[in-house]
Amino acid sequence: MPLKDLSIGLGVIAIWALNIIVIKLGVAEMPPLLVMVLRFMLVAALVVPFTRITRDQLRWVLLLSVTFGGLHFPLLFVGLEHAEAGTGALLVQMGTPFATLLAALFLKEQLGPRRIAGLVLAFGGVVVLAGGPSLPPPLSTALLLASALAWAVSTLIIKLAPPIPPLTLTGWIALFATPLVALGSALFESGQWQAIQHAGWAGWGAVVYTAVMSSIAAYGLWYRLLQKHPVNRVVPLTLLMPVFAVALGVWLLDDPLGLHKVVGGLLVVAGLAVINLPLRRWWRIRRTP
Repeated sequence: MPLKDLSIGLGVIAIWALNIIVIKLGVAEMPPLLVMVLRFMLVAALVVPFTRITRDQLRWVLLLSVTFGGLHFPLLFVGLEHAEAGTGALLVQMGTPFATLLAALFLKEQLGPRRIAGLVLAFGGVVVLAGGPSLPPPLSTALLLASALAWAVSTLIIKLAPPIPPLTLTGWIALFATPLVALGSALFESGQWQAIQHAGWAGWGAVVYTAVMSSIAAYGLWYRLLQKHPVNRVVPLTLLMPVFAVALGVWLLDDPLGLHKVVGGLLVVAGLAVINLPLRRWWRIRRTP
């Protein structure tokens, strides 16, 4: 990959890692579901007027607005409210092992020894994290893992759905998910109007950053890289996201960096690498004289 494109890819990963930090700051000023509602409203306003979906695509978008917009993102925002940024990012990365298991169960995809080993490593990393002081309270941990599971389910739905341009999908999911998340905010949160009135730069910055930078700009650049380069050259960059998130959490939020987080994080990232990377092909290339 040329240095320019590699720099763009690393920039996208940095945007997504910083997104975890920004969410933490935002939900400290406004209720998490309210932040999610405002984010979806902004994304829909910026994207929907310039895109269209077909009748055949509509039912898939509606389904994804529940699993991705109504479950994954709200559970992530609520779970991060009482979790360290780095640990939260590591737990959410369990979406990849969950997706691998779901694909084996429902799409009859073969696991094979390599993917089984990756699953064992990833889940072993979560067990190590569970034994350390950085693990969030049980409810936050459950919400973050549920967010990862909702992401995995959404991944399978996208695989089965007809092709939909990524930016179009992002905008229309945001549109249809807005009333769902707004209902959740009305039922489970209070003081929304007061929070909006008193929110400072962190609260409103989180809304703008998660909508414009994370949802629109980063995904636009990411899919452009996927169009230019083989998937197996681009996707492995995502393994750096939890590493960046842990580093940013330590630097910007003074999160502790204990042995359990380091070992557990390395196991999770190693498991994701074993699942995602074409290690056999890489080994053959290395052995070729």
